[in-house]
Parts: sequence; structure tokens; C-alpha cells
Amino acid sequence: MSTQTRKERERAERHRRIIDTARQLAETQGWESVTVRRLADRIEYSQPVLYSHFAGKSAIVTAVAEQGFAELATALRAAHATAETPAAALESVARAYLGFADANPALYDAMFLMKTDLTFGPEAPQALRDGWGELERLFRPFVAEPDLGARTEVAWSSIHGMATLARGGRLLPQLWEARLRILVDEWLAGVGADEARR
Repeated sequence: MSTQTRKERERAERHRRIIDTARQLAETQGWESVTVRRLADRIEYSQPVLYSHFAGKSAIVTAVAEQGFAELATALRAAHATAETPAAALESVARAYLGFADANPALYDAMFLMKTDLTFGPEAPQALRDGWGELERLFRPFVAEPDLGARTEVAWSSIHGMATLARGGRLLPQLWEARLRILVDEWLAGVGADEARR
């Protein structure tokens, strides 16, 4: 193995450790506890080494968020794969989305609430486009192409709002299933497929 290949592998490993440690710190102690100094102490690298990977905390949050989008896309794809019908996929994917947000609060914050350098839309990184694609795929059986983007945005907005409000303690936990049922019923009614679930 060449020295160059070993150095590249070591650099990639350091990069991954920084991201993983930032995420772990954020999940256990909140994003305010994630600083370059604290990360350097935690993973036993100097601060200049961390700065050689990331320009600062915002760049680290961006890397964590991109990792989160890749994981969310995987979770949504798996949920979609288990559904027997397009109507059942709506519930399965909604459940997976809300479960992901609930299980990964700091990661979800990095993805949607914190300042990052990520762009959304056609120029977004592949992980974001994959997640969007899974949401859009839910409505393809029901909605014509001209309305697909708007329908997906409205659906995403509604589920994101539910996830954010629930995580903030603003929704009653005991109504979780009822909210999910109403959300999916509204999605089905909105595309004229409300009979598909019955």
C-alpha cells in the first residue's frame, strides 16, 4: 500500500470520527456543547487538525446534516419497500419519517433547523435528492407530473411540522397515532384516493 493511499485513508477516518463525535455530543448534550475545542479534546486531535477538515462548526453541522439526509432516505426507502399498496406506503413512510425525527433529535435539528451550507432543490447534494425522491415517489401513483412537486412539498411541510411540534413538546404524545391517521387520510383525500385505504 502506498504512503499516499494510507494518508488518504487516515484522513478519511479522521473526517468520519469528527462527524461521528460531533453527532454523539449533540445527541447527548445538545449542539451548544459541540465546539471545535471540545471535539479536538474528545478525539485527541489538535484544533488545527480539525480545521484542516472543517472550516468551523457550521461546516461540521453541514456534514452531520448531510449524513442525516442519507440515513433518512434509507429509512424512507425501506418503509416504502414494506408497503403492499401505494396507499399503505403513505402511512409506512410517514411513520418512518416521524420515527426518524423522534429517534434523532439533534440530527434532525442539524438537517432542518440549524444553519448549514446545504442547498435544496435540483442542485442539492445526492443525499438530499434521494430523500426528496422517496417522498415524491409516494405521490406518483396518485398525482400527475405537473402537480407532483407541489403536492410533495405540501406533504413534506405537514409531516415536518408534526415532527417539529411533537419534538418541541407542543403536541400531546397520546394523540400520536390519531395524528398520523388523520395526516394519511388527508393525504389520500387530497389526491382523491381516500377510498384506497378502506
